[in-house]
Amino acid sequence: MTTPEISPVEAGAPQKRRTPLLVALDVVRGAMIGTAETVPGVSGGTVALMTGVYETLLTSAGHLIAGIRHAVTDGLRGRGLAEARAQLGRVAWGVVLPIGVGMVVALLTMAHVMEGLLEDHPETMRGLFLGLVLASLAVPFRHSHRAEPRSPAVPWTMREWLLAAVAAVAVGIVVSLPAGNLSPEWYVLIPAGALAVSALVLPGLSGSFLLLTLGLYEPTIAALNDRDLGYLATFAIGLAIGLVTIVKLLQWLLEHRRRVTLVVLTGIMAGSLVALWPWQDADGMRIAPTEPIVAPLLAALAGAAVVIAILVAEHRMLARREAVVAVEPVEG
Repeated sequence: MTTPEISPVEAGAPQKRRTPLLVALDVVRGAMIGTAETVPGVSGGTVALMTGVYETLLTSAGHLIAGIRHAVTDGLRGRGLAEARAQLGRVAWGVVLPIGVGMVVALLTMAHVMEGLLEDHPETMRGLFLGLVLASLAVPFRHSHRAEPRSPAVPWTMREWLLAAVAAVAVGIVVSLPAGNLSPEWYVLIPAGALAVSALVLPGLSGSFLLLTLGLYEPTIAALNDRDLGYLATFAIGLAIGLVTIVKLLQWLLEHRRRVTLVVLTGIMAGSLVALWPWQDADGMRIAPTEPIVAPLLAALAGAAVVIAILVAEHRMLARREAVVAVEPVEG
């Protein structure tokens, strides 16, 4: 379910035709990302990074935002839509659209299911996601060792280890904040939506957890389940504002400061593990392991095993491709 390397979409590069199987896998990826966003403490960005589509989605989102901006500003100034078409042509629509469909379907169908599972089996579910995220740390950590996908690996310096540690501690503090109780008014929902989508883009930070910290998680889940269009439309305005700002910033960072950005993202993911400690009291504070113990541990091992299996399969697939390329005759 992963791609050989997480690399940005090349500007203007021709996009390969997607087979029905790849489209179906992208829908599944989107469903996994959308499902993750309904779970406090789990980041959709983490799942996107784990399944190999993070940089593709981020770069495509940046081009989409730029295309819309040029369509509005250039259209109003009578400059034509050439630049808007160019930017929209750089979007990996064959990947973005199936993933978007999967995300929407999962958000509308899985919100109630995940709410029930978290209520009935909170320790086991947190254990499962703890294992998933813990094993997924290998993804940004491994890719941060290379400036480019196939360049020689360069180990982290002491400064980079320190930077990752600072990011981990900062996120650990954020996810340890007690839950608030804000009223879901429009002037609250718009900035909350911006924060939530920022967390969606950043692996390791959970939009659902930030909403839980603000006291808006349950109202938002209820609005999804009840199809409260007024609430959702107001929240979507905040989502759009957050996308325009954080996506362009991260796109620039990954294009110009890729290594250090992945170092920081690794630290952010590590810090988010605090929120996934299986045993918590009614106020969300971490406590020593109590019953049930076996089920959360087994769930954590199962989650880690799934990620490790994906990474091993990806490594073997990449090794086979490199072997084929090595023996192919040089033309000319």
